[in-house]
Amino acid sequence: MRDVDELRRQVLAEVARASEAAANASDLEAALSALTLGAFTALGDRSAPERPGALKSGETQFFVAGVFVVRAQGDGHVLVAEHGFPPEQHRLFIGPDIGHPGWVYRHQRPLLLGNTDEHQDFKQILKTSRMGSAMYAPIFLGSKMYGQMIMAAQARTTFEPVDLDALKIFAATAAVCCHTHSELNL
Repeated sequence: MRDVDELRRQVLAEVARASEAAANASDLEAALSALTLGAFTALGDRSAPERPGALKSGETQFFVAGVFVVRAQGDGHVLVAEHGFPPEQHRLFIGPDIGHPGWVYRHQRPLLLGNTDEHQDFKQILKTSRMGSAMYAPIFLGSKMYGQMIMAAQARTTFEPVDLDALKIFAATAAVCCHTHSELNL
């Protein structure tokens, strides 16, 4: 069982570090990258792979984090500020209705998939493998959804509601950055 007090301390320290880095970033993508790195570092149960069934044969635990920005035309999302993704997936474009990022865009709500095996409609976006646990937190500018911060891990049940609550804090901080920096050129 995770130590929630330790998680809280770790998340607060990472939010503080990432927010300071974002405030001093040279551009919006660098600011968002500082925040996704904070989430990448702090969130997820690092002992998840030790649970029976968390990893399938041949799988190893790894994490990804990033932001899917909604294109100004509304015709899809573009991956930026990513950590753990293969380099060739930088600026990956996906349609507005693809997978769970599409669900978050349509419903404008955060989403936690503790075990993606339980969701037959889960779409593999990561080029190298199918993730076992994922979460998504919208980034809003006023009432308009700017994008969503995403995080995923190979091991099932890596993310729990407490992780999604923390990801929503990182996403809200990202919204502040979006207000203070110029738009991304997608």
